[in-house]
Amino acid sequence: MHQNIKIAVAPMEGIMDHTLRQLLSEVGGMDYFVSEFVRVTQYPIPSHTFHRLIPENTQGATTKHKHPVHTQLLGSVPDLMALSAANAIESGSTHIDVNFGCPAKRVNGHGGGSVLLQSPNTLYDIMSTIKKAIPSHIPLSAKIRLGYEDESRLFENVSAIELAGTQSLTIHGRTKKDGYRPPARWEKIGKVKEHSKMKIIANGDITSTKSLLSCLNETKCSHFMIGRGVLINPFIFQDIKSELSGHKPLDHSKELEALLTRYIHILQQHYDEVATLGRLKQWCGNLRHQFIVIEENLTSLRQSQSVDEFINKLASMSNAIK
Repeated sequence: MHQNIKIAVAPMEGIMDHTLRQLLSEVGGMDYFVSEFVRVTQYPIPSHTFHRLIPENTQGATTKHKHPVHTQLLGSVPDLMALSAANAIESGSTHIDVNFGCPAKRVNGHGGGSVLLQSPNTLYDIMSTIKKAIPSHIPLSAKIRLGYEDESRLFENVSAIELAGTQSLTIHGRTKKDGYRPPARWEKIGKVKEHSKMKIIANGDITSTKSLLSCLNETKCSHFMIGRGVLINPFIFQDIKSELSGHKPLDHSKELEALLTRYIHILQQHYDEVATLGRLKQWCGNLRHQFIVIEENLTSLRQSQSVDEFINKLASMSNAIK
């Protein structure tokens, strides 16, 4: 059973861009990535925009370390979504994913993301229109939450997406109203898996090998997606594969300096000083949950006024744990 497990990196807006995908792909262990959503509002997204947002599309829709990257779209107008999907394929995309799960207010306010979970017909219209617009060999998937305010339309939504010809569905085990609390309701994902012929990918609260196995036990899924868990522990995919093979978990504290230094190098090729520093500080806020050394030095790291200052603090922090 464990040999069949596949684990993806979730799309997280404002965080999981091509720079972090490149870094995590170098660490390895995952099976594929899903891009941050490309928002479709008033016009179809042209091919060159996909090249900019998902540069992996210019290299076979994979990272340099050959991890596939799926293109995710978000929007509510079927024709515009379909034309955008066709342009994404033209830009090199090999897999189209559609976001019906985003809980952000500004996205929902514009009729995108989880607000569409109130309208199964719209889900069907969007997915079926995309399906007709893309070549038959291109896989089509979607991501949903259990519902908007409540779960009353869960099975209706799943059926609508399936009837449209969608092959796989990622389900985050919470409603939009839940946000990221309370615990994900994996049992609901399991119920969907029982009734659907689509490949069901479980998402929500998978942060370790133990939680992945609990999720597997409850959902009977063999496909999983990890979001915040990889921000907390960028080695999580390696750890899970290693522990499932019977090895003991490793302490990655001594690898942090090299990892963050490499991230700085990648960021500096695409962002200015302010944005680079901002992304580093943002990520440290997540890393502190897994690494005590980051927790102990978080205030100091966040007070860095320049990337060089951040690097120096990182070096002295690492010397303390050697």
